[in-house]
Amino acid sequence: MTLKINSKAPSFKIPATSVGKYSLKNSIGKYLVLYFYPKDDTPGCTIETNDFNKLLTKFKKLECEVYGVSKDSLKSHDKFRDKYKIKYDLLADEEFKVLKKYKVWGKKKFMGREFMGIIRTTFLIDKKGKILKVWDNVKVKGHAKEVLETLQNIVKK
Repeated sequence: MTLKINSKAPSFKIPATSVGKYSLKNSIGKYLVLYFYPKDDTPGCTIETNDFNKLLTKFKKLECEVYGVSKDSLKSHDKFRDKYKIKYDLLADEEFKVLKKYKVWGKKKFMGREFMGIIRTTFLIDKKGKILKVWDNVKVKGHAKEVLETLQNIVKK
Protein backbone atom coordinates (compact mmCIF):
# COMPACT_ATOMS: atom_id res chain seq x y z
CA MET A 1 0.00 0.00 0.00
CA THR A 2 1.75 3.13 -1.17
CA LEU A 3 1.16 6.72 -0.16
CA LYS A 4 -1.62 8.58 -1.94
CA ILE A 5 -1.17 11.18 -4.66
CA ASN A 6 -1.97 14.70 -3.35
CA SER A 7 -1.36 13.63 0.24
CA LYS A 8 1.31 15.39 2.27
CA ALA A 9 4.73 13.74 2.02
CA PRO A 10 5.71 12.39 5.46
CA SER A 11 8.30 14.64 7.07
CA PHE A 12 11.63 13.32 8.28
CA LYS A 13 15.16 14.30 9.21
CA ILE A 14 18.04 11.88 8.55
CA PRO A 15 21.79 11.97 7.85
CA ALA A 16 22.84 13.13 4.36
CA THR A 17 26.16 12.88 2.59
CA SER A 18 27.21 16.52 2.49
CA VAL A 19 24.74 18.53 4.55
CA GLY A 20 24.86 16.73 7.90
CA LYS A 21 21.12 16.18 8.32
CA TYR A 22 18.53 16.56 5.60
CA SER A 23 14.95 17.41 6.42
CA LEU A 24 12.03 17.39 4.02
CA LYS A 25 11.46 21.02 5.09
CA ASN A 26 14.76 21.91 3.33
CA SER A 27 13.04 21.34 -0.03
CA ILE A 28 9.87 23.38 0.50
CA GLY A 29 9.65 25.89 -2.35
CA LYS A 30 11.23 23.44 -4.81
CA TYR A 31 10.13 20.25 -6.49
CA LEU A 32 11.67 17.12 -5.07
CA VAL A 33 12.51 13.68 -6.44
CA LEU A 34 12.95 11.23 -3.60
CA TYR A 35 13.95 7.81 -4.83
CA PHE A 36 14.38 4.78 -2.63
CA TYR A 37 16.83 2.14 -3.77
CA PRO A 38 17.98 -1.16 -2.22
CA LYS A 39 21.77 -0.91 -1.98
CA ASP A 40 24.79 1.23 -2.89
CA ASP A 41 26.98 0.08 -5.76
CA THR A 42 24.80 -2.78 -6.97
CA PRO A 43 24.01 -3.01 -10.72
CA GLY A 44 20.43 -1.64 -10.79
CA CYS A 45 21.00 0.99 -8.14
CA THR A 46 24.15 2.21 -9.89
CA ILE A 47 22.31 2.61 -13.22
CA GLU A 48 19.42 4.46 -11.56
CA THR A 49 21.73 6.74 -9.56
CA ASN A 50 23.94 7.52 -12.57
CA ASP A 51 20.88 8.25 -14.72
CA PHE A 52 19.54 10.78 -12.19
CA ASN A 53 23.08 12.22 -11.97
CA LYS A 54 23.29 12.67 -15.77
CA LEU A 55 19.95 14.50 -15.81
CA LEU A 56 20.58 16.54 -12.65
CA THR A 57 21.11 19.89 -14.43
CA LYS A 58 17.77 19.41 -16.24
CA PHE A 59 16.03 18.72 -12.92
CA LYS A 60 17.71 21.78 -11.37
CA LYS A 61 16.52 23.99 -14.24
CA LEU A 62 12.99 22.99 -13.24
CA GLU A 63 13.69 23.95 -9.59
CA CYS A 64 13.83 20.32 -8.58
CA GLU A 65 16.17 18.61 -6.11
CA VAL A 66 17.05 14.93 -6.28
CA TYR A 67 17.83 12.69 -3.29
CA GLY A 68 18.49 8.97 -3.15
CA VAL A 69 17.57 7.06 0.02
CA SER A 70 18.67 3.63 1.20
CA LYS A 71 19.46 1.88 4.45
CA ASP A 72 23.20 2.05 3.76
CA SER A 73 25.48 4.03 6.09
CA LEU A 74 26.88 7.47 5.25
CA LYS A 75 30.30 5.84 4.86
CA SER A 76 28.89 3.52 2.20
CA HIS A 77 27.08 6.45 0.53
CA ASP A 78 30.27 8.53 0.46
CA LYS A 79 32.18 5.73 -1.26
CA PHE A 80 29.34 5.27 -3.76
CA ARG A 81 29.18 9.02 -4.46
CA ASP A 82 32.94 9.36 -4.92
CA LYS A 83 33.18 6.31 -7.17
CA TYR A 84 30.54 7.60 -9.61
CA LYS A 85 31.00 11.37 -9.04
CA ILE A 86 27.38 11.78 -7.96
CA LYS A 87 26.51 15.46 -7.63
CA TYR A 88 23.55 15.18 -5.27
CA ASP A 89 23.12 13.93 -1.71
CA LEU A 90 22.31 10.41 -0.65
CA LEU A 91 20.34 9.95 2.56
CA ALA A 92 21.14 7.24 5.11
CA ASP A 93 18.11 5.64 6.75
CA GLU A 94 19.87 3.05 8.88
CA GLU A 95 16.98 2.98 11.37
CA PHE A 96 14.37 2.34 8.64
CA LYS A 97 12.25 5.29 9.85
CA VAL A 98 11.77 6.93 6.46
CA LEU A 99 11.52 3.60 4.64
CA LYS A 100 8.57 2.68 6.84
CA LYS A 101 6.93 6.14 6.68
CA TYR A 102 7.04 5.97 2.87
CA LYS A 103 5.90 2.33 2.91
CA VAL A 104 8.84 1.13 0.80
CA TRP A 105 10.09 -1.52 3.24
CA GLY A 106 8.35 -4.79 2.46
CA LYS A 107 8.39 -8.36 1.25
CA LYS A 108 10.41 -8.98 -1.89
CA LYS A 109 10.88 -12.09 -3.99
CA PHE A 110 14.11 -12.98 -5.68
CA MET A 111 14.93 -16.34 -7.23
CA GLY A 112 12.16 -18.06 -5.30
CA ARG A 113 13.19 -16.60 -1.94
CA GLU A 114 11.08 -14.18 0.04
CA PHE A 115 12.78 -11.59 2.20
CA MET A 116 12.28 -8.09 3.60
CA GLY A 117 13.89 -5.27 1.66
CA ILE A 118 13.54 -1.88 0.04
CA ILE A 119 10.99 -1.83 -2.76
CA ARG A 120 12.48 0.45 -5.44
CA THR A 121 10.10 3.43 -5.38
CA THR A 122 10.28 7.06 -6.52
CA PHE A 123 8.22 9.97 -5.24
CA LEU A 124 7.77 13.30 -7.03
CA ILE A 125 6.85 15.95 -4.47
CA ASP A 126 5.64 19.48 -5.20
CA LYS A 127 6.88 22.80 -3.80
CA LYS A 128 4.44 22.62 -0.89
CA GLY A 129 5.38 19.08 0.14
CA LYS A 130 2.51 17.22 -1.55
CA ILE A 131 3.03 13.97 -3.43
CA LEU A 132 2.46 14.50 -7.16
CA LYS A 133 3.34 11.04 -8.42
CA VAL A 134 4.57 7.68 -7.16
CA TRP A 135 6.42 5.06 -9.18
CA ASP A 136 6.59 1.72 -7.40
CA ASN A 137 8.49 -1.43 -8.28
CA VAL A 138 10.58 0.76 -10.56
CA LYS A 139 12.27 -0.74 -13.59
CA VAL A 140 15.60 1.06 -13.67
CA LYS A 141 16.16 1.47 -17.42
CA GLY A 142 14.85 4.85 -18.58
CA HIS A 143 13.29 5.62 -15.18
CA ALA A 144 15.11 8.91 -14.45
CA LYS A 145 14.15 10.18 -17.92
CA GLU A 146 10.50 9.27 -17.31
CA VAL A 147 10.53 11.15 -13.98
CA LEU A 148 12.07 14.18 -15.71
CA GLU A 149 9.45 14.10 -18.50
CA THR A 150 6.65 13.86 -15.93
CA LEU A 151 8.05 16.89 -14.11
CA GLN A 152 8.45 18.83 -17.38
CA ASN A 153 4.78 18.23 -18.17
CA ILE A 154 3.71 19.38 -14.69
CA VAL A 155 5.82 22.55 -14.86
CA LYS A 156 4.40 23.45 -18.30
CA LYS A 157 0.83 23.54 -16.98
